[in-house]
Amino acid sequence: MKRILITTTSLAALALAACSQEGTNTPDADDANMDNTATEAAMNDATMSDEGAETMDWQAELETNPLLADLSGPYGGVPQFDEVSLDQLEAAIDAGIAAHLAEIDEIANNPEPPTFENTIVEMERAGQALGNVFNFWGIWSSNMSSPEFRDLQRELSPRLSAYNSQITQNQTLFNRIRAVYESDEMESLRPDQQRLVQLTYDGFARNGATLEGEAAERYAAINLRLSELHTQFANNVLHDEESYVTYLTEDQLGGLSDSLINAYAAAAAERGREGEYAITNTRSSMDPFLTYSDERDLREEVWRTYYNRGDNGDEYDNNAIIAEILQLRDERVGLLGYDNYAQWRLENRMAGNPENALELMETVWPAAIARVEEEVAQMQALADERGDDITIEPWDYRYYMEKIRQDRYDLDSNEVRQYLQLDNLLQAMFFVSGELFNFEFTQITDGSVPVWHEDVTVYEVTDRDSGEHVGVWYLDPFARTGKRSGAWASSFRGHTTYDGLETPLSTNNSNFVEPAPGEPVLISWDDANTFFHEMGHALHALSSNVAYPSLNGGVRDYTEFQSQLLERWLSTDEVIDNYFVHVETGEPMPDELVARIEAASTFNQGFATTEYLASALVDMYYHTTDPAGIDPDAFERETMERLGAPSELVMRHRTPHFGHIFSGEGYSAGYYGYMWADVLTSDAAEAFAEAPGGFYDETVAAALVEHLFAPRNSVDPAEAYRAFRGRDADIAPLMRDRGFPVPGEDDGESGEE
Repeated sequence: MKRILITTTSLAALALAACSQEGTNTPDADDANMDNTATEAAMNDATMSDEGAETMDWQAELETNPLLADLSGPYGGVPQFDEVSLDQLEAAIDAGIAAHLAEIDEIANNPEPPTFENTIVEMERAGQALGNVFNFWGIWSSNMSSPEFRDLQRELSPRLSAYNSQITQNQTLFNRIRAVYESDEMESLRPDQQRLVQLTYDGFARNGATLEGEAAERYAAINLRLSELHTQFANNVLHDEESYVTYLTEDQLGGLSDSLINAYAAAAAERGREGEYAITNTRSSMDPFLTYSDERDLREEVWRTYYNRGDNGDEYDNNAIIAEILQLRDERVGLLGYDNYAQWRLENRMAGNPENALELMETVWPAAIARVEEEVAQMQALADERGDDITIEPWDYRYYMEKIRQDRYDLDSNEVRQYLQLDNLLQAMFFVSGELFNFEFTQITDGSVPVWHEDVTVYEVTDRDSGEHVGVWYLDPFARTGKRSGAWASSFRGHTTYDGLETPLSTNNSNFVEPAPGEPVLISWDDANTFFHEMGHALHALSSNVAYPSLNGGVRDYTEFQSQLLERWLSTDEVIDNYFVHVETGEPMPDELVARIEAASTFNQGFATTEYLASALVDMYYHTTDPAGIDPDAFERETMERLGAPSELVMRHRTPHFGHIFSGEGYSAGYYGYMWADVLTSDAAEAFAEAPGGFYDETVAAALVEHLFAPRNSVDPAEAYRAFRGRDADIAPLMRDRGFPVPGEDDGESGEE
C-alpha cells in the first residue's frame, strides 16, 4: 500500500516525481486563503469516531467515489482512468484525508506498547485511499492540466497542508515512533526494517514533530502558506508556457529542416492557425529553433519569450512569490534550530551539508566558464568571418555552435537526427533493459489497461527467461496543451512484499514535438539522451525488491545517478549498429558518422555545464543567504556577476520559472544533485568500460542491479555505491568525460581534440 505523508511539500511537488531532465549532462525539468485553525477544526470533525454525519459521509464516499477505489483489473490492479472525472476530486480528497487521519488516530492511540509492527508497519498501510487519489491528481497536474483543475488545486492544497501538519505534529504518534526508534527491538530488526524506522523517525523530527505550542502552530501556518505559494508559482509558469506562442510565416523559415517545419506547422494547425508555424514556449520547441533558424530577430524573440516565463511584470509574475517562499523556508527551519534552509535540506543527503555541495560545484565552475570563453571566441571568429556584423548574444549561442560543430567535426545535428527515430530508440531501450535487467516489454493492446490520453501506450514488463510478471510501464511521449514541459518519470505503485507481492506501475513522460500525420518522430542526440535518462528512472522503479512502500523513495542527490548512468548505453556499439538507421534508406549509421559523434562528445560542454551550474549555484546561494528583503531579480543578476558568469548565456532555469525549487521542495537547495550524481555516473561508467564485457559485462551488470537499482532506499546510498565499486567515487572521471582539466593532473592532456 502507498504511504501518504506529504511532509513540507506542496501538491505541485507530487507531480514533479523523479526529475525533469533535458539535454546532455544537464538536468532538465503548479489560492484559496483558508484559515488554518478552521481547516484543522474541520478535519478534526471528520475524524470523529461516533456515528455522526461527518463519519457517515466520508465513509460512504470511500465506497462510491472511483478516485478512492483500490486499483483493479489485470496485473495486480491498475488505475481506471476511464472511470473518473474531475468533479469527483474535491470529495475524494476530503474523504481520503478523513480516512487517513482516522487510521493515524487508531495507530497513535493503540493501547498496546509500541512495536515495529503495530506502529511503523501500520503507518505504511495507512493512507491507501488518499494515495489512490494522487494517482489521478498527478496526471491532472502534469499530463492533462486544465483551468478547472488549477482552480481545484489552489483550493485543495491548503487543506492538504493542514492535514499533513496534523500528522507530523501528532505528539502521541511521534512518541510511539520515538519509542520504537529507541527500543531494544531495533537490534533484532532486519537492516531494511531498521532503515525504515530511521527514515520514519527522521521524517517526523525534521518536519516539526518536536515543536510545541506557538512554534508548532507557526510551523503549520508556514506550511499552509507555502503550499499556496508553490501551487501559484507552478501555475504561473504553466500560464506563460501556454499563453506565449511565436507564429511564423513561410518566409521566416530559413535554416529549418523539413521535419521541424512540418512539426511547427502541425502545432499551429492545432491552435487554429492553418498556414502558419508555431514555436511554443517549451524547451523542446524553442531549442531546435534557436539552433537552426537563420532569422536572428526571431531567435531573440523566441529566446526572450522562453527565458522570461514568470518574469513579465504582470499578474503571473513570480518574483514576489519567490521572495516570500525564501523568507518562509528560512523562518521554518529556524524554528527547528538550523542556520539556513540548505543546512536542513542536506543533512540527510549524500552531500551532508551545503559546504560539500558548493565545493564540488565551485571546483568544476572555473573549468566550465573557461571553456565558454573558448567557445564564444570561436563563435565570434566565425561570425566575423561570415561578415555577420554581430556580437554574440545568448540567442546566438546555439546557432553558431551548431555551425562550428558542422565545420569542426563535419557534424550536422540534422544529419544525426535522420538516424534517431523515436520508435527505434524505444526498441533500443527495450534491448538495453533486457541485457542489463533481463526485462522484456510487450505492448498491451487489448484495452485492458486504461490510459489518460490516446497518445499513451502501455507495456507489460516480464522476466525474459521465466516469463514472470515484473510490472507495467506507461509511455506518454508528446507535447500538448495542458502538459507541463520537460521530461519526467513517475509511478502509480511501487514494489512491496510486506502485505503480499505488489508489482510496480511506472511511467515515462516526454514532450517531443508530434510530427505531421504519417511522418516519423526524429529527435536530437540530446533528446535521445534524455529519453534514456528517464528510462533509467523507470528501470530503477521496475527493478525494486524492497518490502515497504517508504523504501521505494530516494535520496535526492543519489536518485539521478541511476538515470544518468543509463544514458551511457545510448552510444554503445550494440545500440548504434542495430537501432540507428536512416529514416529514408534504412541504412545503419555509417562508422565515419559515429566517429564524428564520438570526436564531438565533449563539444559545447562549456555551455552545457555552465548553464546548469549557474542554476545550481544560485539555488544553493538562495538557500544559504539571509532572505530578509531579498529581491530575486537583483539577487540572480548580482550572483551571476559575482561568479563571473559569461554574459553570452543564462541560467538553464532562471529564477522566475525555476520550478524544481519553487513549485515544491523536491529539488530546493538540491539542484546540485545532478552533478553530485554525475560524479557517481562517470565513476561507475569507468567500471563498465574497464570490464571484459564492456558495457554489457554480465558480472558488472548483475552488481549494478543488485547494489544500485534493486535496493532503492533500503540501503544508505554511500554504502550501496561502495558495495558496487569497492570504494567511494572520484571526481576525475567526471572531469575527463567533460574534457575539462583534472585537478592535480597535467592540464596539457585535457580539453577538446
